[in-house]
Amino acid sequence: MTSPSRSDAPASLPSEAPAPSLTTTLTVGGMTCAACVGRVERKLGRLDGVAATVNLATGRATVRHPAAVSVTDLVTTVEAAGFTARPHEPAPAPDAEDRPSPAGRPDDGDDGDAARAERHRLLVTAALSLPVLVLSMVPGWQFRDWQWLCFVLAAPVAVWGSAPFHARALRGLRHGAATMDTLVSLGVVASFTWSAYALFLGGAGAPGMTMPFSLLPAAGDGTAHLYLEAAVGVPLFVLAGRRMEARARRGTGAALRALAELAAKDVEVRTDGDRERGRRIPVDRLRAGDRFLVRPGERVATDGTVVEGGSALDLSLISGESRPVEVGPGDAVVGGALNSGGLLEVRADAVGADTQLARITRLVEDAQTGKTTVQRLADAVAAVFVPGVLTVSVTVLGFWLGAGADPQSAITAAVAVLVVACPCALGLATPTALLAATGRGAQLGILVRGPEALERLRRIDTVVLDKTGTLTTGRMSVTALTARTGGLDATEALRLAAVVEQGSEHPLARAIGADAAARLPDRPLPPVRDFAATPGYGVRGTADGYRVEVTRPGDLTGLPAPLPEAVHTAETAGHTAVLVTVDGTPEAVLAVGDTLRPDGYRAVDHLRRLGLRPVLATGDREATARAIAGHLAITEVHAGASPEDKAALVTTLKEQGARVAVVGDGVNDAAALALADLGIAMGSGTDAAIGAADVTLVREDLQAIPDAVRLARRTLGTIRGNLVWAFGYNLVTLPLAAVGLLSPMPAAAAMSASSLLVVGNSLRLRAWRPGGPGSRDRRPHGRRTRPRGETS
Repeated sequence: MTSPSRSDAPASLPSEAPAPSLTTTLTVGGMTCAACVGRVERKLGRLDGVAATVNLATGRATVRHPAAVSVTDLVTTVEAAGFTARPHEPAPAPDAEDRPSPAGRPDDGDDGDAARAERHRLLVTAALSLPVLVLSMVPGWQFRDWQWLCFVLAAPVAVWGSAPFHARALRGLRHGAATMDTLVSLGVVASFTWSAYALFLGGAGAPGMTMPFSLLPAAGDGTAHLYLEAAVGVPLFVLAGRRMEARARRGTGAALRALAELAAKDVEVRTDGDRERGRRIPVDRLRAGDRFLVRPGERVATDGTVVEGGSALDLSLISGESRPVEVGPGDAVVGGALNSGGLLEVRADAVGADTQLARITRLVEDAQTGKTTVQRLADAVAAVFVPGVLTVSVTVLGFWLGAGADPQSAITAAVAVLVVACPCALGLATPTALLAATGRGAQLGILVRGPEALERLRRIDTVVLDKTGTLTTGRMSVTALTARTGGLDATEALRLAAVVEQGSEHPLARAIGADAAARLPDRPLPPVRDFAATPGYGVRGTADGYRVEVTRPGDLTGLPAPLPEAVHTAETAGHTAVLVTVDGTPEAVLAVGDTLRPDGYRAVDHLRRLGLRPVLATGDREATARAIAGHLAITEVHAGASPEDKAALVTTLKEQGARVAVVGDGVNDAAALALADLGIAMGSGTDAAIGAADVTLVREDLQAIPDAVRLARRTLGTIRGNLVWAFGYNLVTLPLAAVGLLSPMPAAAAMSASSLLVVGNSLRLRAWRPGGPGSRDRRPHGRRTRPRGETS
């Protein structure tokens, strides 16, 4: 938890030695937005020698501090800022039946209870607010004593429904900070307090009272007006927006949870003298040098070296390599790799935080720290706006009273300033556009996490594309079948190979069996006899009385035509060549590999037409990567890239000034996805990749990538229009209210109208089409016309 950094200064010179530096991790509770993160960082940073980085996704603060500043001092400082804090304690190692705590985060049960409470508050607030809004805004529906019913319904909304805003506003004011919560609380309190005064003291509670619209203060009518619709409308709309934002924010920890679940929970340590059996222990008790067993279907517990046995490992989740990797004695294996074949005995070389999977987890977590959000800007604006509105309101009240105006007129003008300054339109500008855009995006198979993702998606200029599972299907299949001239029929050779491969658990065997079942659905496969497997070479057995061998080709000089050319073609394409030999005669060559998505070329071409630079980064071999890049006309290729290499590539591109998006689908892509300016995950990929990404493509169509860019550009244009209206509305209405040309009633109506305009503008996104106006994107054949504003 707390670790001193090394200091080599001699003990005899303490005055010249630098103060030892400690690193402490705190779990911080009560943070709701980026402004909270900034407040915690600022408060901790004011302590001498202290530097803090706060991660909203994990609820942790990583603090570097001198030994003179104790952990108790750090906790006290965070609590003084209005939050809860405690030293972070790593979750205990799980046993075989337990699931790990997701990256050390607080229990999901607490988050679930909070989410249910928020949903309950929103539903109750909506049920109470809608009748108030309808009766207040439609004079023809105002029956006798309607105002008292509205007051009874509005009171719980103003007090209980708005309680989170009031609490956070008071907490912010105690610490000298103003946020959007301050504006919401101020608008609710001002409108509800004035309405209560009007009902009990201002004559508005008289039976038969109606409330018509009025553009100017009604001087001399002796009746104060009600503004209950503002008191309920503000919390209703903002609660709905906050719930959407909170749901997106809770999803940021999904990558860390998925990575934690990928690791093995327990391990079978070899018992001396018995290779076939061992004893199960929690994986955290495994030490470097220990020998453990990995059975077929199990994941390798930690990084190590094979001591005995041979098998094929599926490394696609770790390295992105789609083809199985044969391992035997002396070969290195990676923790998290899936054993697809035989029994392995492995010597542990690295455990705990030193493993490759642990390093990927740290990269994802570090990359998530400090991501900017639109809320930080909104809070910064609110910090200036709120004191300004208060100053204007008090100044207006003093001016009118000093000028000898009627007290009710003076109070009416002051309250109008507060009501008209309600931040409803400002708060709705982004969430409503986001809701409409994400809903439309979901219909198109594009899932966007939040407004920050849309902003980054609009501005990217470089797209780093993973190969396996992104540009390709990620599934092994038979891509070519070639029989020797004058020999067995090609499908018959495939059927015999599939019969023998039934005895193998190798991924190549599954691909051959699946292809045979698809080509020969009416011919069930008989059982194989005399089956034997040679790790790293192939399998053999008896099928329909024939001796069949399915192996990797060796010397090609003795193969009959056209089998050598088939082997060469398969290897040039980056696929695995498999030779089928029947009764000692080579009969056919199967090419097994990962197939390119059929829409890959068009999707990459559309990215170029949008002004984006495609880059291919894959863990596959150079030949495979170059073959795929050649099909897609991608000129920049990085092959044999590990997860760390991909993350380093992203860092290098960003240092060169590029705004980088990464498209991937595996755990090996998670660090690069989180480190990039924008992460795009294929929906068929792993939970770790999806959790680390800002955008997830659900549909199996690479055209969704350029569609997502176009949707982001359209959405950000809508958000900008909403914000211009929201700010412009305040710039126009605040002076009118201050000079007495706008009473609180039309001020509330203007506030509602501004919200409706913002919502209406956002709802236009629901009708957006990839091929509609502004995105004339693709034609089935022939040349594509470049949309206006796009660059090549």
